[in-house]
Amino acid sequence: MYQVLSPKYLIMHFSKLFTHCPTCGSALFIQNNEKSKRCQDCGFVYYINPSAAVAAFILNESGELLVCRRGKEPEKGTLDLPGGFVDDNESAEEALKREISEELQATVSEYQYLFSLPNLYEYSGMTIPTLDMFFACKLEDTTQLQASDDVEACYFVPHNQVDPELFGLKSVKKAVGIFLQPTV
Repeated sequence: MYQVLSPKYLIMHFSKLFTHCPTCGSALFIQNNEKSKRCQDCGFVYYINPSAAVAAFILNESGELLVCRRGKEPEKGTLDLPGGFVDDNESAEEALKREISEELQATVSEYQYLFSLPNLYEYSGMTIPTLDMFFACKLEDTTQLQASDDVEACYFVPHNQVDPELFGLKSVKKAVGIFLQPTV
């Protein structure tokens, strides 16, 4: 159940990371099934369900794709799309607008849901399953973008120069490949 991300990170599956019941503290917190653990003392069942995340495909007037360079782990230094996790009591669309504002200092004027992909996100020593929702977005202005938050840099790349292999997160890599496929 251990997976090495890099020498400084040891990633664990939730079933190995959580050894005691979060409700009563019992050590009799056993594997219930593939995605849950159950306390033999109090009966509490803990499920690890995917966290929701959003990502944006943004094109400028020339049809170039906006890419970001990740400023933080996981996959620091690799390419990414702008986006992030959906917060509590927030819709995917609200999260998309908030993340674009936080990461690019920009305002979304239009968006359209495209598709979703499962992913595994390595964070705080744990492998977190996510469901990543991808949107096509238009911004009010693409000329004044400022990399902020966990984005180190952002810039536009012509479609024929976008290499999905340079994207660090598996779902984003796959999504970029899907996005770049010619439509029939």
